[in-house]
Amino acid sequence: MLTIPAGANRLALSQPSARFRAGVTGHPISHSKSPALHRAAYRELGFDCGYDAFDVPPGHLGGLMAEIRSDPTWCGLSVTMPHKAAAIPYVDGMLGSAADIGVINTVTAGWNAEGERRLAGHNTDVAGIVNAVRHAGATLISRGVILGGGGTAAAAMAAMQALGANFVDVCMRSTSRAGGLTAVADRLGLEVSLHSWEQAAALLSTADLVISTLPPNGADELAAHFMGDLFDRQILLDVAYEPWPSALASGWEDRGGIIVPGLEMLIYQAVEQVRLFAGDAFTSESAVINVMCDAVGAPRR
Repeated sequence: MLTIPAGANRLALSQPSARFRAGVTGHPISHSKSPALHRAAYRELGFDCGYDAFDVPPGHLGGLMAEIRSDPTWCGLSVTMPHKAAAIPYVDGMLGSAADIGVINTVTAGWNAEGERRLAGHNTDVAGIVNAVRHAGATLISRGVILGGGGTAAAAMAAMQALGANFVDVCMRSTSRAGGLTAVADRLGLEVSLHSWEQAAALLSTADLVISTLPPNGADELAAHFMGDLFDRQILLDVAYEPWPSALASGWEDRGGIIVPGLEMLIYQAVEQVRLFAGDAFTSESAVINVMCDAVGAPRR
């Protein structure tokens, strides 16, 4: 029987008879495409797992995390804003890129060698960004620009490094809050320069890759201010996928650059979550990507 943890509101109810459970949490969460993506993948793989959306206000995450720890049918949780940092105290350790950037978007549940239930934090946003940009044709990135300073910006830093960048400009509305990002840059060994928002427009055309990590329409004002034509290999990834295209994306494309929709990143990061949740049942990446694309109306790869 499915239960709703204290403080959570379950949306998009999935099949209650499924053998395993997974889900996504955030606030708000009704807009999330994760249920459609994951359910399509599990059907394709024959993995008997339900997937629900849980709207959990800030400060109420503990009930959901306690249920995941105590209920052996839970295999994983997707985590979105505002819980990407708040979920960290509830996991027993962070793996892979999550340990480097100090932000998680995925929790897996399992057992250690002693048979004890353990929760692990992961970050699949990094792989999501890298694979979406590579799908757009990027081979090697030298200089990047990141718009925004939150948890997704930290993932964007790690992705920039994985793509070959040796220097990244970060533009924020308040650089006084940049301490976490500079610490991430130090751990990654990445050279980063912080800039005020007023400098952002002038920096855009200097980059091989721009990643906007801002909420929907958060960078649209820049579209009217960055000048000149772009080289045909300059890439913009706007992680906000609705509405699409954003004014920034439209302006970028009009000037000759390549745009990568946030939906691309969402699909590729979800593929990595399914890989973690389904385990040995994950048998075909290409098939998973294609059914996910179908589920949200994106072109097949």
